[in-house]
Amino acid sequence: MSKHMVLYAGRPKIYTKTGDKGTSSLFTGERRPKDDVVFDALGTNDELSSFIGLAREFCLDQGDSLTVMVNQLEQIQCLLQDIGSNIATPRDSATAPRLARTEFDADGQHVQDLEAWIDTMDQELPPLTMFILPSGGKAAASLHVARSVSRRTERRVVPLAQEHHVDKSVAVYLNRLSDYLFTCGRYAASKADRKEVVYKKPRAPRVKKTTGLEES
Repeated sequence: MSKHMVLYAGRPKIYTKTGDKGTSSLFTGERRPKDDVVFDALGTNDELSSFIGLAREFCLDQGDSLTVMVNQLEQIQCLLQDIGSNIATPRDSATAPRLARTEFDADGQHVQDLEAWIDTMDQELPPLTMFILPSGGKAAASLHVARSVSRRTERRVVPLAQEHHVDKSVAVYLNRLSDYLFTCGRYAASKADRKEVVYKKPRAPRVKKTTGLEES
């Protein structure tokens, strides 16, 4: 056996096969069906991080005007990993050390950061007077997608927080995160010098009047 083969043999494999029977493990070691509400929340949280990562790449493509936002989005992705740890550690049954290790935003500082970032961007934006549609360029539109996924993640987490399975601070953070991503979408459109598309009520189709004299 070569040296390279020995080194490779010591690496953990990407696939574990432990979920082949339709269950997966929480951080406490408890195994549950993969369609359990906890894994639904975990999966949606992972999806949110992926969409934020995609939006971040589009922001990078847009140029230096979004550098601050790019750094913020990376920080948020790291925090979503912490949120995943919180979700995967039932607050109503985990041991005290595990609870302490996976506690999320106990002092509300992360929420305050989001609010400060929102306020800073909002000062540069025109007042919002009409409903806008996801638009304004690739960076802006992808941020709106991330915003909608953040709302869905919040919907998955709120029932768990009400049952004391997840820290309530997680739900609060996700709620504020969707506001932040909405503002990011508007800000990215502004920095791209792209006009936001506003909602206009579609006109009903005109019905052709008949005289009753048409041939049957």
